[in-house]
Amino acid sequence: MKAIAVLPGKPNSVHLAELPKPKVSDVSDGKGVLVKVLKVGVDATDREINDALYGNAPPGYSFLVLGHESFGVVEEVGPAVTGLRPGDYVTATVRRPGGSIYDRIGTSDMTSEETYYERGINLLHGYLTEYFVDSADFIVRVPQGLKHLHVLMEPMSCAAKAVQQAYEIQRRMKVWQPKRAFVFGAGQIGLLSTLALKLRGLEVFTFARSKAPTRSSEIVSGLQANYVSLSDTSIEDFAKANGKADLIIDATGSSAMAFGGMKVLAHNGVLVWTSITGGNKMIEVPSDKINIDWVLGNKLLFGSVNANRGHFELGIQDLALGEAMFPGVLQQILTTPVDGLDNYRELMRLLVEEKSALKVYMNVAEG
Repeated sequence: MKAIAVLPGKPNSVHLAELPKPKVSDVSDGKGVLVKVLKVGVDATDREINDALYGNAPPGYSFLVLGHESFGVVEEVGPAVTGLRPGDYVTATVRRPGGSIYDRIGTSDMTSEETYYERGINLLHGYLTEYFVDSADFIVRVPQGLKHLHVLMEPMSCAAKAVQQAYEIQRRMKVWQPKRAFVFGAGQIGLLSTLALKLRGLEVFTFARSKAPTRSSEIVSGLQANYVSLSDTSIEDFAKANGKADLIIDATGSSAMAFGGMKVLAHNGVLVWTSITGGNKMIEVPSDKINIDWVLGNKLLFGSVNANRGHFELGIQDLALGEAMFPGVLQQILTTPVDGLDNYRELMRLLVEEKSALKVYMNVAEG
């Protein structure tokens, strides 16, 4: 079967590869699930792997199949599978367990091991192919009523995790009632984080470079949040005029923005970094001022990568509630489809060159 792959370590090596069709019996404990791939989303991670910034092939292979944002339909299940049946729409988690205690209790997204296993990213093939098999432990059912949002399941899980983890950590405060949130970036993670925060009842300001109106600004408004153009103001000037944020989520892929958030966080606040910067950019920060402000202000910074099954389920719940509260808004994120695995060059071209594309995804098959 066809698959879109790269040669890790070799820039711009995306190509069409061949893999044998997997079988349910490939999972030895009877919990195998065969999924026909319908759609796969791509994002900056796929672009950076093709740029050879990171990524490793599975043992025994010279290539790595891309794609970590899956949506498909179950074709067959193993004898030990419960809760899934042929015809169900599903997505799949990305990270797979290693050997740490966190991996063994189902939180492989929090592994303490240096070596990690992620489908389509590191040491495991991804989903940009015709079929895949995985254990039912990593397959998450998608309600039929949400199938029109297909490849948003994985990015929504990341946004849901970032917000949930902030609240979980802030149990240290005994009583924490954030009122104002800043979201840096109006790409898919930024917009879905905006949704998750609105569902928590916060006043949300979503920052992006472009002046309104844009597709992103319209989505932010549709979610009843506030779009702020960095062409009109800086985050520091905005915070001086409107107040600092209790919770900030950075989803820009810019280390300057990530560190800039440290200057506009309120006392007892939380800053979450969700994006990965694969380059070697250097910036200057007012380290002494940040140091004293953060110590005296009990402020917190944490990184949030990937998501486990619980976060996928939480994200799907957020999407369902978001559809009920803001009907038709989230589907506007799905801007740029490409038909067929043979069109892999066009898929990558759009990912790199089409700056107005919020979500580039491939239609692999009908279903």
